[in-house]
Amino acid sequence: MGVSFTVDSSLYQMAMVLVSGIIAGELFGKVHLPKVTGWIAVGILLRATSPYHGQFTGLSGATVQTFKPYMNFVLGYIAFTVGAALHIASLRNSGNRLRLLLLGEAICTPLLVGVTMSFCGMSMRASLLLAAIAIAGAPGTTVLVVQEARARGILTRTLLAAVALIDMVAVGAFAFVASYLAEGSTESTVWHSTWSTAMGSVFSQFGISFAVGSGAALAALGLNRKMVGPAFLGPMMVAVILGAWGGAEGFGVSGILACTFAGIVVSNVQHDVVRSTEAYLHAIGGVLFAAFYTFAGMNLNFSLVLQALGLVLAFFFARLVGKYMGAFGAMSLAGVPKAVRNNLGMALIPHGGVAVGLVLLVQGDPHLKDVAETVTTVGLAALAINQLVGPSAARFALQRAGESGMDFPRLLDFLDEHHITVKLSATTKEGVIRELASQLYASPTPPPIPEEDFVKKVLEREALETTCLSEGLMVPHASLEEGAEINGILGINSEGIHLGAPDGQPIHAVLLLATPQADHKRHLEVLAAFAKAITRDINLREQLYHARSAAHAYAILHADEAQDINYFLEDAVAHAEATGGPISKRDS
Repeated sequence: MGVSFTVDSSLYQMAMVLVSGIIAGELFGKVHLPKVTGWIAVGILLRATSPYHGQFTGLSGATVQTFKPYMNFVLGYIAFTVGAALHIASLRNSGNRLRLLLLGEAICTPLLVGVTMSFCGMSMRASLLLAAIAIAGAPGTTVLVVQEARARGILTRTLLAAVALIDMVAVGAFAFVASYLAEGSTESTVWHSTWSTAMGSVFSQFGISFAVGSGAALAALGLNRKMVGPAFLGPMMVAVILGAWGGAEGFGVSGILACTFAGIVVSNVQHDVVRSTEAYLHAIGGVLFAAFYTFAGMNLNFSLVLQALGLVLAFFFARLVGKYMGAFGAMSLAGVPKAVRNNLGMALIPHGGVAVGLVLLVQGDPHLKDVAETVTTVGLAALAINQLVGPSAARFALQRAGESGMDFPRLLDFLDEHHITVKLSATTKEGVIRELASQLYASPTPPPIPEEDFVKKVLEREALETTCLSEGLMVPHASLEEGAEINGILGINSEGIHLGAPDGQPIHAVLLLATPQADHKRHLEVLAAFAKAITRDINLREQLYHARSAAHAYAILHADEAQDINYFLEDAVAHAEATGGPISKRDS
């Protein structure tokens, strides 16, 4: 009996894709490029060379369709994770810049792309569709680049919150344009479509997606509380992703939107569940993303670039400039630190899964068949270039902003942006303590005791001995029996508040701390570091006391120059083990 071998097995093809992606990712990583770029590049190469080795690997451009359910799940997981980053309480201090950024992206990018493509001779119908598609970002690529770069900071925070919202804007704009063009199959009849029909399509898309996503999320959270044990919390969230995407497909709406809404609902109803989901899938994250982005590369036919090179380059550069202009203008109006303003636009360049999905919708819409070939050729060809360039551009932006390599434990990690306010207005000690306590309890992680009990403890401690230190610093605090980590909020008043400090100077910064007894050592380190920095570093003191926003104050406390006050804990431990003494600055 003879032995035969076939390459049609889906599992065999998945193995070929996964191994190819892993090897390419490692090679790109060795030359300090994002691994995701390597995954995408090898996918493009596998497709381009499939006529020569397809009989061995079984891979071709059509292979991707075999794994569409897998691709949908990973894309849904990405959308869920990005949606979960939109925790409303955590965005209290960043809401204004997000609103301005969305406005800038919704105006600058499509306007510049639409005008440029029309100027290059493309039909108005095709130009409008490409303008809407250009708005979309790449949440998955962005998240991976941020994770790989170990980035943390205001730019990173803004970027992760914005990518989901920008994709929502893109889907809404596309639904409006596609519906608006649906009644006219030629250039002369385009204006016969009605605005009301187009707006109705947008509201229907978002309304149904929200109902499906939120319904799946709330059902799962209800089951977790009543029937399902903690061990199955992660699997239940996987079921939410599958259910949200599948339900959306059943209603003919965006699975990406449904999973994004599911993530938003889970994050804002039961925030701790998000970490459990991420931890559950973290162990297999490498497998999920390596295969997904290799398949994504195989979906892009790089030979299309040569067919319409001029239009492809026009679209690519018009989108690039539009992204940068929109972000730069929005961040200028928001008054963010210069590093964020100058680099956010570059970090938004990646273009990914949502754009591919929108292009495929154009292909499948019979009302748009007259422009489908043009939109597909230009859109996917420009996307192929972007997939190679975009991740590296985003990583360069994070490095240039000084946020790459900052996602390591630091002394003041609890003082993120939503734990800082520069609008401290109370004029008495009790008023200041109550004002800050109110904001602390509105944060995602309030102290584990009732607010009034906490305030009472702080006031009792303050009555024993004032916590007003020299040079305008006050550090009221309370010791708690419950909890595992220190918590707190920083309030700043640039004019100063007279609270009877021993040196007679007005108080400009009030650091309210809630310290569990188990974390008392870190409490002492925070007090010592703050007091030392404020009293000895006049430059840091003046910058902090006159910070224009919570984002500026965060940037001051987390800058390289502030490592005497906010040092990396792993360096402190290593230094203490080596010398037997404390450390005040990270080794560089």
